[in-house]
Amino acid sequence: MRRVDLVAPPMAGHLHPILGIAARLAAEPGLEVRVISTAAALPAIAASGVSGLALLAGADEVIETVVDPPYRIGSSPRLLFRQFRAAVALQADFRRELLHAWAGRRPDLVIADFTMGAVGTAADEIGVPWWTTHPSPCAIEGRAGPPAYLGGWRPGRSAVGRGRDAAGRTWVRGFKRLAPRLAGVRLAEVGITRQYRADGSESIYSAERVFALTPEVMEYPRALPTAVRYVGPVLHTPPSAAPPPVLAPGRRAVLVTAGTHLPWHKTTLVSWAAAAARALPDVEVHVSLGGTGPVPDLPPGVVVHDYVDYARDLPRFAAVVHHGGAGVLGHTLAAGLPAVVWPVDYDQFDHAVRLVDAGVAVRLRRRDRPDALAAALRRVLDQPSYRLRARAVAADLARRPAVEAIAAEVRDRLLSRAARGRVPENPE
Repeated sequence: MRRVDLVAPPMAGHLHPILGIAARLAAEPGLEVRVISTAAALPAIAASGVSGLALLAGADEVIETVVDPPYRIGSSPRLLFRQFRAAVALQADFRRELLHAWAGRRPDLVIADFTMGAVGTAADEIGVPWWTTHPSPCAIEGRAGPPAYLGGWRPGRSAVGRGRDAAGRTWVRGFKRLAPRLAGVRLAEVGITRQYRADGSESIYSAERVFALTPEVMEYPRALPTAVRYVGPVLHTPPSAAPPPVLAPGRRAVLVTAGTHLPWHKTTLVSWAAAAARALPDVEVHVSLGGTGPVPDLPPGVVVHDYVDYARDLPRFAAVVHHGGAGVLGHTLAAGLPAVVWPVDYDQFDHAVRLVDAGVAVRLRRRDRPDALAAALRRVLDQPSYRLRARAVAADLARRPAVEAIAAEVRDRLLSRAARGRVPENPE
């Protein structure tokens, strides 16, 4: 029996794709599957029907503070370095506990979310192959095209534009090299002795396989490392007791959401949704707070939910307003829905420009007034091109689900080779 360990942080946008892959692999004869995270992830792991292991006992409150602070990180070096230091300390502790867990029996393959930088070095230490899942492949450095995290650049078309892209890539790489020193962080604590391999690829990602969990049609040509495989979004939501939204018959309904993060953004989101509801009397506006609790002074004209199950409920809506997070982005595309994307932090600006260029979304900007949301919604609801393009992307994704592509690669890596006698069993 071959064993695959899948590793992810407890945040839904990173955990749920790993759970979807794990649930699919668990159906493969000859595979034993386990998901490793923290205690906060155990209910979702159990609800997905797979085995789980929790590390870092008592650390979930600290993790939540690090990954989802009550303020915008943006490009502030002070805030970025503070977050970086805390994340590296957590990863170092996680790595030590992970190696201890593997001391009795090592897995045959490890699949880790891209944020778990210490997992690959731990797998290398015990001689186990490891792969990366990446819901935001725009962040992977390429040898061409625009870099990420600079506000959402389009590819340069002229010589000047291509020169700008090259300068941006150099700046990003230089910043990554310098950041550990500026933040007072020793990457060796998580087993990273060099940030880049001889071929220029980032050592934090697998050199063998990186599964890009967005449609390739959404990405710009960027000459990514040969390990990258575009498979599309993994559409998994653990079963939930949350009731489905009640939609008014005969009216188009839109969902407004910022996922489970960005608590500082939720109040603004609700107020803008209320303004849109007043301007669009023929549209029913629903807001998902993503489990962040009630909003004080709830305005009239909107229906507020603590949680909406994207896999179950999203296809019932006519459009989605979201922040450009990888999870809701993938579910919206798979449901064939047009979107209004309102990026506020991290890689969301890079996702937003790609959605706009793919013809499936309209973008809001921070300088826009609240009435801009109603105008954007009217545009994606009433102009058929957005809906038709979104449906075309959804049809392409449905032809081969991401989990099937990944399962085929795992079969070839472990089961097919084992059947031919080329992969020895790991000791129990």
